[in-house]
Amino acid sequence: MRSLFAFPNPVNEYAARITAGLVVLLALVTAVSGSGWGLLAIAAGFWLRVLFGPRISPLALLSVKVIAPRLGRTKLVPGPPKRFAQGIGAGMSTLALALFVAGAQPAAWTVLGILMVAASLEAFAGLCLGCRAFALLQSRGLIPEDVCEACNNISLRRS
Repeated sequence: MRSLFAFPNPVNEYAARITAGLVVLLALVTAVSGSGWGLLAIAAGFWLRVLFGPRISPLALLSVKVIAPRLGRTKLVPGPPKRFAQGIGAGMSTLALALFVAGAQPAAWTVLGILMVAASLEAFAGLCLGCRAFALLQSRGLIPEDVCEACNNISLRRS
């Protein structure tokens, strides 16, 4: 059962950035079309990635299995911060969906816009806000050091 909910560690940074770019594209199409179904697809994708890693999510599979290998670039980074970031995306996209269903469309689109900004920073600038939040929480002792040994041990980050 544990392997069912496993998340890769390490993660290819380029595949994660491609997935973020695909999220931006899907969110843009969703916002332009005003589609609640698009919000559902975005939220479902984040939950699939949080719970199962890239094994089931269509966007992650496209990134990991098709696009990233064609780029031929790999940069391995710790997995736990990326999973944490996916969890934040799952929460935000679920909130946007709930607001949409509740009839608060302007609030839903605002939350989706914030999510698009965060995903754009990851995709186009390599700045993962969720990863930064993870590091801050770990440095404050709110996330135990053993959750991500490579995150708190500079010598492991270089290897």
